[in-house]
Amino acid sequence: MHCRESRREAVGAAFAALRGAADLVLLAGDLTTHGEPEQARVLADACRDLDLPVFAVLGNHDWHANRVDELRPLLAEAGVTLLDRDWAVCEIGGVEVGVVGCKGFVGGFPGSHLPDFGEPLLRGVYRETSAEVHALDTGLKAIAHCPLRLVALHYAPTAATLVGEPEGIWTFLGTDRLAAPIAEHEPDLVVHGHAHGGAFEGSIERVPVHNVSVPVIGRDFWTFELECPARPTSPVH
Repeated sequence: MHCRESRREAVGAAFAALRGAADLVLLAGDLTTHGEPEQARVLADACRDLDLPVFAVLGNHDWHANRVDELRPLLAEAGVTLLDRDWAVCEIGGVEVGVVGCKGFVGGFPGSHLPDFGEPLLRGVYRETSAEVHALDTGLKAIAHCPLRLVALHYAPTAATLVGEPEGIWTFLGTDRLAAPIAEHEPDLVVHGHAHGGAFEGSIERVPVHNVSVPVIGRDFWTFELECPARPTSPVH
């Protein structure tokens, strides 16, 4: 969204158009331009009167000012559920929908992986990504009972949605280390942002992955229509 005061009218109009057009909103990070509270307030004001659940994750822009703890209450007061290595469940039309949200992080793809080796600063980056992967796995296990399961990320979990970006920066746009829990638990939909010059559509094995960065989709929001799949249930003892 890259919210800021100069975009207040446009942001408000974009969210107002969702009334009656969607059941749930996922925001794939970069909620603000530089992570300033007054920028988060623009988003909060746009969401406050919506009558549908809004789930959001943080992006690199939201961390720029290092004031995330000030952004959280502003968004929560407006009804936005910020998922930062977390998960939530809501009910829509009598169906439980589970949502896992993580920022994700960098680390690269085959041929350009950042290893857990060498200088402490780089190993710290590796650990940060590991924490995101662990949270994603934990969240997907927690919502395994839900008939519909969604994942919101900021960084890309597959190189398929980075095609169009210079390959030299792919390492900084995401990592396929995030793909392992997605492949294992098979959620129904994964969305991410961040790759403004990438491709819209990709997959991780059978799981659809979409890059919903606004420059890629060419509109304020993309509407996904999902059917509730039949899932095997555990026997009752």
